[in-house]
Amino acid sequence: MSTTEDQHKLQTAYALHQKGDLREAAKLYRELVKRNPNNFHALHFLGLVEAGAGNIEQAKPLMARSLFIQPPNVQFVENYATLLYRAGDYDAALEICRKGLQLANSSASLLYIYAVSLFRLDKLPDSLAQFDKLLRLQPKHAAALNERGSVLARMSQYDAALASVAKALDIDPKYADAHLNMGNLYSLLKRYDEALAAYDKALTHNPALANARLGRGNVFRALKRYDEAFAAYGKALALDPALASAWLGRGNAFRELNRLEEALASYDRALALDARYAEACGDKGMALLELGRFKEASDAMEKAIDLAPKRVHFYLSLGLSKRLTRDDPHLRAMQELAQDMSSLAVDEQIELNFALGKALADIGDREHSFARLLDGAALKRGQMNYDEAAILGVLERTRSAFAGEMMRSHSGQGDPSDVPVFILGMPRSGTTLVEQILASHPKVFGAGEIPDFHHAVAGFGGAVTEALHSPEAAARISREQWRELGASYVGRIKAMAPAAERITNKVPENFRFVGLIHLALPKARIIHTRRDPVDTCLSCFSTLFAEDLPYTYDLAELGRYYRAYEALMAHWRDALPQDAMLEVRYEEVVDDLEGQARRILAYCGLEWDARCLDFHQTARSVRTASVAQVRQPIYQGSVGRWRAYESFLGPLLAELGPDAASAGAEPM
Repeated sequence: MSTTEDQHKLQTAYALHQKGDLREAAKLYRELVKRNPNNFHALHFLGLVEAGAGNIEQAKPLMARSLFIQPPNVQFVENYATLLYRAGDYDAALEICRKGLQLANSSASLLYIYAVSLFRLDKLPDSLAQFDKLLRLQPKHAAALNERGSVLARMSQYDAALASVAKALDIDPKYADAHLNMGNLYSLLKRYDEALAAYDKALTHNPALANARLGRGNVFRALKRYDEAFAAYGKALALDPALASAWLGRGNAFRELNRLEEALASYDRALALDARYAEACGDKGMALLELGRFKEASDAMEKAIDLAPKRVHFYLSLGLSKRLTRDDPHLRAMQELAQDMSSLAVDEQIELNFALGKALADIGDREHSFARLLDGAALKRGQMNYDEAAILGVLERTRSAFAGEMMRSHSGQGDPSDVPVFILGMPRSGTTLVEQILASHPKVFGAGEIPDFHHAVAGFGGAVTEALHSPEAAARISREQWRELGASYVGRIKAMAPAAERITNKVPENFRFVGLIHLALPKARIIHTRRDPVDTCLSCFSTLFAEDLPYTYDLAELGRYYRAYEALMAHWRDALPQDAMLEVRYEEVVDDLEGQARRILAYCGLEWDARCLDFHQTARSVRTASVAQVRQPIYQGSVGRWRAYESFLGPLLAELGPDAASAGAEPM
């Protein structure tokens, strides 16, 4: 066949290709390659056809060969780089982009792929620099502005991220992906109404945009509107059955509902679609950890780290599942990441500091461990708005509002159910341990840290809701409202476990609402867990909480909050009937598990059951910072732990006062 005939056949194949007749086009391209293996046009276009058919691995070598037969064609380089990027081979995409930019350093396509590949590899400052270079060449490159916003968001520069995406929308108001990104940013900032509006705009301009449905699902999940979340995830999957992130969202929703087996099934569906989905591995690891399946949990988290070694929160999760050793490669990896802290987003710096704080404590390096905790806590505290005077003022006003006469005049007006059990106190004071002991009894359902009492009060309206923040309003609550509030809470928790005789709620900070709880539910059991004050506060300071607990990230503020908590609990002891609240000391549970377990069960009106002594073997989900500890038999290691850190705790000890070390021995 002559060169002219080859050229004619190539033109015919290309015309078929353009018309979408890929089968016939591929047939002609293959004939040309068979006749002349160095026909770089046929090789390249055959690669494009294979890629279009989803045969990425077949496409790669064809397109690669087409680049090295003669001096590279810039368009061919751009096509190959795009293929590699879309295949998730970001390192290879970067290498091809570098070579292409040597040929054409102003190629917008190559600069864009270069920048987004750096982003996918978590090389955030380098990615931002490349986007800025591209935008100097093409200031109205909407896609670059949009992706640049995503980079800035990962760097915790949220105002700049919003501004960048807004510029993309100024250029193209119908840019659905930019509306989607705006929704994602608003969701990160917990501006959920604006997020939903942005997702709706994205769907207006592209009704088939599955990720906008996914975004709506994630917002509904954040708002605890789970039925709507599952519906949104379902619509996303109907649009794109291969959308692994929708299965991840479903898994996280199931996990939040303590439906952990369903969560694991959803994570597995996500990983079946994308075996390299690091987030699905990490979240699966957390679900396994909450089920007490530690080896499987650490394996999943280690796989997540292998897939995304610069994703810091995986190291934080790994530290929950096992103790690291001095020669553990994950400790070395964290230390290497810490050498360039400035390259990490603020949230990642916080997570890395807390992860290293835990790991260094595991190997006995207390000085460097505490230094990391101080750095992480300072960064976390800087992110949070905390009006200390207002919060401590509310605790003090609560004591005045729920004084003896008020408590007596409203006594006995609430719902008479004896099902509710509230376990409360400071965080890290033993609430999870006490709940696990109780939940090991066959007549008890351990609901965990459920927000149902708060939601019952917040949704009631009037003086009831006002009392959450203005305790004086409780005096205006009527007899009927006390009963209705109690009944509302009982209805909520019975829906979780209709046959249970007792249902626990272990939100520690319910200590603030003991008055509301007792008046709305006069037969509810209230268990106050106490632990040595300094051990409690050190454990709080060492923990990066999922909840917003701003007072735990400054030693002096933590000490002042603890004193206010103690004063309020002393008030409740005086204001409540003598048998309305049981005090349980963590140290006494450690010293005499059976004696204290019998005492707790008797207070709750339950017969003795020896299974409560094997609480660490009870199969139930635990979603607190104590997730690992309650899967172990009772041990002494946490008693008096603070003494090894005494030299670092000056601000805390000064606020707690000279008797802090013995303050936990008896009620103050």
